[in-house]
Amino acid sequence: MKNLKAKKNRKAYIYLTPALISITVLSILPMLYTIFIAFTNYSLKNQNYGYGTAAGWKIVGLYQFQQILTGALKSQFFPLLLWTLIFTALSTFGSYFIGLIFAMCLSDKNMKESFIYKGLLVIPWALPGAITIVSFRGLFNSQYGSINLMLQQLHLIKEPIMWLTTPFAARLAVILISLWIGFPYMMNVCMGAISAIPDTHYEAADLDGATGFQKFTKITLPSLAKTSYPLLISNFAFNFNNFNSAYLLTDGGPSKAGSSFAGWTDILGSATYKMSTLQGNFALGAAMSILLFLIIGTLSIINMNISGQFKESEG
Repeated sequence: MKNLKAKKNRKAYIYLTPALISITVLSILPMLYTIFIAFTNYSLKNQNYGYGTAAGWKIVGLYQFQQILTGALKSQFFPLLLWTLIFTALSTFGSYFIGLIFAMCLSDKNMKESFIYKGLLVIPWALPGAITIVSFRGLFNSQYGSINLMLQQLHLIKEPIMWLTTPFAARLAVILISLWIGFPYMMNVCMGAISAIPDTHYEAADLDGATGFQKFTKITLPSLAKTSYPLLISNFAFNFNNFNSAYLLTDGGPSKAGSSFAGWTDILGSATYKMSTLQGNFALGAAMSILLFLIIGTLSIINMNISGQFKESEG
């Protein structure tokens, strides 16, 4: 029996070996290397001189983290973190509530042509995100963009809005694009969850004389909670590091006075990319990526504790 069991285990390891090698090479080793680099002064200027030489790179301990949290970059990092949190919260919860509104409308049995609207509303999700964002870059153009032209024809504005060149308008544009790309996914999830709610619940509420708002707050929202919590947590983590919206639309701009690596629309993910690839400070970029991971992990754990996800798993 032992020989048979050992033979089965060896056979299982043979099948798992390609996957384990891929995970090790593509995930584990880069993560370990990033952690190592974060404790050095490795950069584009000293990388060719080798490790440990006089002009080369070496281990400097927590110096990079001190630069970010308490040193010269402190005044840039914490405003960047605040904007990242604001952007993430508005993108996540805004997409969810827009998707929920559309899901409730399309789930109405009296809407006979709902399948047409479902097909149209899912288009932003079906298109590649990068193509969508680059297209919006033209739509938001202050001189010939269709958005400004439409707003002027509707007499909502008199002068063109400088969407991509002024701080507030650029940040608003980034959030609007995130909502546009994100709401179809939320809509589809909410529609599936709503369809799973038994009609008898609403029929009983009608017999009790409940209003539409009462049915929404007492039946629909509680029924959506179990589906919504994991969805919102995962989407929050995704938006926190949503590189595309911030970088492809505005390149992180407009530029911010006093900031050496981040513009007004940059979030932590895009700022880390700029620090590493554009400025060549790989050690500082690695340290920022570790802080980014710690922040996302901490917020996810807090959200899971609040929503009771761990208790549900243990039960």
